[in-house]
This record gives sequence, structure tokens and C-alpha cells, in this order.
Amino acid sequence: MCKNCKGKYYITTPIYYPSAKLHIGHSYCTVATDAMARYKRLRGYDVLFLTGTDEHGQKIEDKAKEAGVTPQQYVDNIVLGEGGVLDLWKLMNISYDRFIRTTDDYHVAAIQKIFKRMYENGDIYKGKYVGKYCKPCESFWTESQLKDGKCPDCGRDVQDAEEEAYFFRLSKYADRLQDLLENTDYLEPRSRVNEMVNNFIKPGLEDLCVSRTSFTWGVPVDFDPGHVVYVWIDALFNYMTALGFENDKYNDLEAFWPADVHFVGKEIVRFHSIIWPAMLMSLDLPLPKKVYGHGWLNFNGEKMSKSRGNVVDPYLLSQRFGVDALRFFLLRTFPFGSDGNFTNELLISIINVDLANDLGNLVSRTTAMSQKYFGGALGKGGEAAELDESLKVLAAEVIENYAKQMDAFQFSNALNEAFRLIGRANKYIDETTPWILAKSEQTMPRLLTVMKNLCECIRIAAILITPIMPDTAKAIFDLLGVAETARGWDALCYCADADACWNTITGAPLFPRIDVEKELAALEELSKPAPVVEEDPLPEKLPEIAFDDFCKVEMTVVKVLTCEKVKKSEKLLKFTLNDGTGEPRQILSGIAKYYEPEQLIGKTLVAVTNLAPRKMMGQLSCGMLLSAERGDKLHLVMLDDAVPAGARLV
Repeated sequence: MCKNCKGKYYITTPIYYPSAKLHIGHSYCTVATDAMARYKRLRGYDVLFLTGTDEHGQKIEDKAKEAGVTPQQYVDNIVLGEGGVLDLWKLMNISYDRFIRTTDDYHVAAIQKIFKRMYENGDIYKGKYVGKYCKPCESFWTESQLKDGKCPDCGRDVQDAEEEAYFFRLSKYADRLQDLLENTDYLEPRSRVNEMVNNFIKPGLEDLCVSRTSFTWGVPVDFDPGHVVYVWIDALFNYMTALGFENDKYNDLEAFWPADVHFVGKEIVRFHSIIWPAMLMSLDLPLPKKVYGHGWLNFNGEKMSKSRGNVVDPYLLSQRFGVDALRFFLLRTFPFGSDGNFTNELLISIINVDLANDLGNLVSRTTAMSQKYFGGALGKGGEAAELDESLKVLAAEVIENYAKQMDAFQFSNALNEAFRLIGRANKYIDETTPWILAKSEQTMPRLLTVMKNLCECIRIAAILITPIMPDTAKAIFDLLGVAETARGWDALCYCADADACWNTITGAPLFPRIDVEKELAALEELSKPAPVVEEDPLPEKLPEIAFDDFCKVEMTVVKVLTCEKVKKSEKLLKFTLNDGTGEPRQILSGIAKYYEPEQLIGKTLVAVTNLAPRKMMGQLSCGMLLSAERGDKLHLVMLDDAVPAGARLV
């Protein structure tokens, strides 16, 4: 460990179900986790921030079938495709260190070993499940746990389930779980503890169904064909498999486990505070230090949900207001442990009041006055006054309180502290009246000190907002001319003395004020559903051909080894393919408009392999990849990865 490192810090989000429609609610937990990870890095910790996608289960299998693709193709498109999970995290400036997919080979193999270990120690046994099942939540319920006959978590219909299954002896750990929740700080906020104990443990924990036989899209139970592992065992153990537990992909388990904190939405607290620790107890493994169950981001009083039609588009909001403004709004407006109600009016109000009026105005006024009165160069010297000491005292208080609030995951309160200093600096301008001081040579030394104090307050505030608004903080540092060494946590001390020097510049407003009525009207117009566009007509049928002519076309299953763009071509991608012959095959295909090369590596495609070679952009193409055309779009024909290279289509 380096001498400046304060230790290891492992923080996770839940791994997300790959939804075809991502909304601002998906970003809430991940932005908070990112802010915490950035804060700990700022403090000098060696951080590992994990997120990912939960890709198995009956609902994925059903949705893939509806879409006419394999489950793997379905999740690949949502995770890797345009507007997918990875795109959203890039948009929201999420600084994750590791991304896990439960379809990753190393994770699948590890889950099989974990399931078998619990079976061999007697905590998993075979039986028959009869009860209720919520497919959207992947949750089993007893009749008594339903709310008005529906799933108590999402409020949707449940279905009768009856099938052979394996069960985990959850009831065996009831006393230990109750002691864990009631007598430790394992679960926060504390209100979640009462809910878990009173609603689930005290009424009597039932053993948990941990395998399914009614569908196939999941981790196979390798010692009993036909069974797949229940998705919540598969999903929960990602926190450890991503560190190297039961696999050799990674080797970070000893360094980072147990996790410092799992951030999870309140709807999955039950899985993380009851099922997860029970399974770890079964394997005699250390428990995570903390699970923090945050509230929901609601819309008009209801949880955001695609099925309810009340989702809010983060791409649209980021485009109009900026990513940092959106990140700030999420963590400034709502206490992290409680529910919050999103409205466009509230978002615009927060941006106008906090970011445009307070922070943005302070930075603009300070840099403009520094430029006007001193040409941007605030050199040595100055004249202090008693009033200045109050800034120094407040800054020290703010820094201490900010750290306490961040360590308690109270992002809103932490930002309140930063904005106390920002508000005080704005008031300091009114108290010192720099425009009056600038009128006399005798008061110029005092003016110099005033400008230095303002710059110092802004610098400290910028460090404090760095975890939440990293790009804004950098922009402020650049405007003030702050050295890299003065942008970190170790530089958080008030240093506006006579020897301090600043070289400021002016720039465009950080957050221009928004015309509320005009912007709300624009958002309403943009949020209207797109008009229904009639699909392009199907292409005219080609002339019939004889069966013998069709038999002359050799269609072969190929695996993509490499894929790259062809230089000086906007259309072509160059593929190196395994066609089962032992020799790589090169094919050029005009699909660069529709796919990124990295999306296609490892995919299973179909190629015409007896087509005469031809040169394209000076390179030889030995065959043609099959694709489907509709309108102006092309879709490569992809097969299940289980089909071997070299197989022929007949």
C-alpha cells in the first residue's frame, strides 16, 4: 500500500436488469455510488467501484422470444447497444472500476461451484415449489405476503407456480439474521431494519426456492440437468465473483472483501439484508460491512416504471441542462434514504437557484472583478480585516461537517455544507463592496485581500463538489488558475494569506439562468410520443429459382475473431472469421453505420462462403455476411453461440 493511501474501499451498486427503456431512476443509485467512490478516492482510498447487469431469468427469456432473438442477443443489445446500459453510464460520467455481466463465463462457472457447495453442506435440498411468483421482480411469495392479491414490491399480478425445485434452508438462519439486523449497523437507514424484522423474520422465515425448471435461461445446475439457479443467487454473488471468488479471472478478494457498502434500492433490501447474509453464513464467509437501502425517485408520487408510462429520459435532460446539473439535482434535492418526487419544475428551480444564482454567479462575479481590477493576477500583499476571519472559521466548520455527512451517505446534507460557504462568499461581496474599494488607491490593498478570500472560498467549495460535479469543479479550478496540487482533499485548508497568488480568467457562465415557462413548454413538447410512422413496404419478391440453384449457395456458421473499420471508408467493416476450416477467412461488409466493431467480436454469424472473392477498397473479401434489411437499416443474422463454427445451414 502506498504511503498516502488510506486503505481499500469496495462499493457496489446492485447489478441492474437490462431494461430496454432506461430512465433517470436507473441513474439515481449509480450516481450516488459514483459520488461516494469519487469522494473516497479524493480522500486517498484505493477504491474498487463495481456495477453491472443481471441478465438471467424467465422475463429475459420471454422478452427475447417476443423479439425473435436469443436471450444472449437480447441482453447484448441492451447492454452494449446504442442507448444501452454502458452508454447511459458513460453519459452520466460514472467512474466504475469493474463491470460484471452475469452471463460472463467466469461468473457462471463460479455460481455453479457456489450452488454445489451449499448443496453439499446440506443447506440446499430438493423438493417441490407450490406458491406465487412475480415474474417482473423474479420473486417468490406466499399467499399471506401478497398485498391485495398482488406482488407487495411492484403491485403487479403474480402467477401460480408449481414445479420441482431446490430449496435453501433460509429458516435455519432466522435467529442469526434477526440479531444481525437488530444489534449491528449492517442495514441502514434504521427504518429498513424494522420493516425486515417485523414483515419477514418474525412471521417466520420460509425456506427459499433456489432453482427453476420451467425455463432454461439461467446458470445450469451442473449436477442436475433441467434445473437453473434462481436468479437472486446468481445476482447476489456477483459482489464476490467480480473479485475472484471461485474463479481465477480476478485476484482481489483478499484485498477488498468484505465490501464496505452495498447501495441498493429499497425494493431489494429484503434480498440483500436477509437472503444475501444467510447464504454467506451458509458458506462461512465474511458479511459485507453495510447495506444501505435508499428510497425511490418517484414521478407524480409513483415509482418510475416503463409499465406505468412515467419514465424520465436522462439523455434528454442531460442534453438540455448538462450532466453535472442532473447529477447535482439527484443528490442535492432528496435525502438519500428517503423517496423523492421528480418534477421538471423542481429540476429547473434547483438549477436556477443553486447553480445559476449562487455558485455560477459567485464564480462569474469573482473572476470578472479580478480581471477588471487586477487583470486577473492577484499577487502577493493585501490588507486583512476582522471580517475575513469569519470566512476561515466557517470554511473549517464546513469541511468537517461535509466529511461527516458524506461518510454517512447524506449527500444532500453534504452539499448543504458546501453551499453554506458559497452563500457566505456571496454575502461577503455585498459586505465588502469591491466596486467601492476599487475607486481609491488607498483601498486597493484591501480589495486585493477581498478578491483572494473570494477565490479561496470558491476553491474550497469546488473541491467539495468534485465528487458530485467533477466537470464543473474542473472548470472552476481552470477559471481560478488553481494548480493541480491545490485541487485535492489534502489542500482543504483556508490559505488566503498575503503570500497567496491567483491568476484568474473569465469564461462563459457555468450555468446560464433558465427561462422557466419557455423551458417547461419545450420539455412538454419534446416528451410527447413520436407520431406513428408507417413501416416501409416489404421489398418486391424476386423471381423464383430452381431448387438446384439454391443448393449451390454455401451458407456457413462463422465466429467473429476480429473486427475493425476499413480506413477511408464510412461503410465497411473488415472481419476475420473462424469458418471451421482452420484457416481464418476475411470478409468485408458495408455495415459500419449500424454496428461498432467491438460489439461484434465473438458473435456467431452466417456467411455465404462459396461466393467468388472480390476486392473492396483494395482489400480482398472472401464471401458475404447475411443480414436482414428493412427500410434503411441492416441487421446481421446472429445465431446462438452454441452453434459451432463451420456448421452449414440446410
